[in-house]
Amino acid sequence: MAYYIHAAKFFLKNTTETNGYLEITDDGKFGSYYPESAKPAGKIVEYGDKWVAPGLFDTHIHGLLGHDVTDGDWDAINEMSEGLLKAGVTSWLPTTVTASFDQLNNVCKAIGDHQGQETGAKIRGIHFEGPYFTEEHKGAQDPKYLRDPDIDEFHKWQDSAHGLLNKISIAPERKGAAEFTRQAVEEGVVVSIGHSSATYEQAKRCIEAGASMFTHTYNGMNEFGHRDPGMVGAAYTMDDTTCEIICDGHHNAPAAVRVLIDQKTPDNVALVTDCMRAGLMPDGDYMLGELEVYVKDDMARLKVGNNLAGSILLLKDALKNVVDWNIATPEEAVRMGSLVPAKSMHMENKVGSIVPGADADFLILNPDMTLSETYLDGKSRYQA
Repeated sequence: MAYYIHAAKFFLKNTTETNGYLEITDDGKFGSYYPESAKPAGKIVEYGDKWVAPGLFDTHIHGLLGHDVTDGDWDAINEMSEGLLKAGVTSWLPTTVTASFDQLNNVCKAIGDHQGQETGAKIRGIHFEGPYFTEEHKGAQDPKYLRDPDIDEFHKWQDSAHGLLNKISIAPERKGAAEFTRQAVEEGVVVSIGHSSATYEQAKRCIEAGASMFTHTYNGMNEFGHRDPGMVGAAYTMDDTTCEIICDGHHNAPAAVRVLIDQKTPDNVALVTDCMRAGLMPDGDYMLGELEVYVKDDMARLKVGNNLAGSILLLKDALKNVVDWNIATPEEAVRMGSLVPAKSMHMENKVGSIVPGADADFLILNPDMTLSETYLDGKSRYQA
């Protein structure tokens, strides 16, 4: 049955409206928006002073609720999709870490064979973070599996994934990286660059070959230098690219996030979590791939080397953080967590914004940017 949401603010695709009514059609899609002066006839669900935003899209997340995508367990991945509704996430890319060919292939099979069967946040593809990285900036990636890009190997994974493998992060200085990038992009795959010691020129060559993203900008890459701008310099200056950023207060100082947003504008910055299996779990010992991790003080770190090992960040909290840090408006924060990730995956016509005909996946936010409720296909699925 169709109904209307009445609230104080609506973050629509091209504008933000105050007070009004948003139609939810009987097939779970967004309908029209009506101003306060044009109250429609029909069922109205009242949200008073709350705000309505599109559901969030996490394009870089490894785990949640004790589960890890790289384990290749479909039931666990589906539990993650359910749990993500608590994070305000209604679409996501299950993300692997560097692992063996067989382990990554098992992930592709698990997700590819169950395409469309998830019961929570919608799986929009698969993101391989690795294995084509450099050892110097491996971070929490297992070095024994690092290797040069191989398009034939990638095609085998893609076959197992039934075409769902639509994003891969690579280091641009690896042998054959630009050639791999060009081929993968021609096949519709989004190539992101990171975990890299690349020079500015090496990064630029990969971007010119078709790479269009930077993987968790600042983290896992050489620092900016005024004579050697490197990967960060490329992230700042390469046009028509999207920069991922982790905003948990640990991976990056708020001032560094501000610099990135100022350089790229909010239209080219995608908030991601890089969350590992300890998300929504208590402190303690965990695994990230085959590496031992401990979680304490809101951080996940490797037991050997003490590197940050992903995060336990929830995307809803990343939005709140950038607003609380006074480096983004609520409108900009919502955009960086929904439409920009969708655009980075060339999916802006079906996800990431409130437009007529799109799936009615949306959030009810409190004015302090905390999450109140999550809707999927027009049905309330989580209430805080």
